[in-house]
Amino acid sequence: MNASPLRVGLIGYGLAGSAFHAPLIAASRDLSLHTVVTSRPERARQAREDHPGVRTVADADAFFADTGALDLVVVATPNRTHVALAERALRAALPVVVDKPLAATASEAESLAALAQERGLLLSVFHNRRWDADFRTLRALLDRGDLGTVHRFESRFERWRPKPKGGWRESGDPADVGGLLYDLGSHVVDQALALFGPAATVYAESDVLRPGAEADDDTFIAILHTGGVRSHLWVSALAAQHGPRLRVLGDRAAFVTHGLDPQEDALRAGERPGGPEWGVEPPSAWGTLGTVAEAAPVPSLPGDYPAYYAAVAEALRSGGEPPVTALEAADTLRVLEAARHSAARRVTVTLA
Repeated sequence: MNASPLRVGLIGYGLAGSAFHAPLIAASRDLSLHTVVTSRPERARQAREDHPGVRTVADADAFFADTGALDLVVVATPNRTHVALAERALRAALPVVVDKPLAATASEAESLAALAQERGLLLSVFHNRRWDADFRTLRALLDRGDLGTVHRFESRFERWRPKPKGGWRESGDPADVGGLLYDLGSHVVDQALALFGPAATVYAESDVLRPGAEADDDTFIAILHTGGVRSHLWVSALAAQHGPRLRVLGDRAAFVTHGLDPQEDALRAGERPGGPEWGVEPPSAWGTLGTVAEAAPVPSLPGDYPAYYAAVAEALRSGGEPPVTALEAADTLRVLEAARHSAARRVTVTLA
């Protein structure tokens, strides 16, 4: 007989909570969305419409006063609150998933990891871009050795938003942990480290380009990995035309992709995971593998964000490692901190 679904309390029902975490939790046969915490009445109403039967709570104090029915807490609130809420969940003896970035600093992330280990609790970070179609396809090509020995990994997350949208994500207050370095930069750095291992050195260039912008909106990061691969990473809100999403160069072949995985747009549009076409890219979006002499399209593996929460549920039941650990998130934060230092002082930072 199958075990009952694990009951989840979701703190936050903004973009991250409503469009990403709640639908993915609801789509999992091993998880059940039990409680949503939001201080905004309109978001509470939306949560109840989106997920009939869900309990809504107005604030974290009320939530943590009654968590006996829960098996997992998910933190999908503004960045500045991640550490405090994650620590509160762990001290309440609850496993926790935190939206990226886990913290503002690697030191804070390591402290949370130590607390989770001390309490024997799962702590994972939602670095969902490891389950993008292009990333999964690239990983399979690397596993097969189709590119030969890779010497350069290029990755871009570029947008065309010439006017700032405001809000905490674009705040210049360091406490808000805003700006593209910690937003989209979290994705490209995590992917680079997941593929090619720890960073030995970090160099970065970062600018605030748009009129009225407060935080970085155009940043370049160069990582030399301890294994010798160089990662060149771009994040920008002011890219009027976009470069390749991925360009990976090896001594046998290169792999190049354009455009973003379809899952984010589908979730934002209200689509829900579960059908056979979820995460499937059309042939027009497939990357190409080869050389200047001969290259051919490679069918993309489907994007699979649901796999993250499936792995979280499995880890909770088995006591195994989560799909993304807090210490992996700390490694990403260490690179982001080094990038900020490098850009401010125009130096290369040595990490290993």
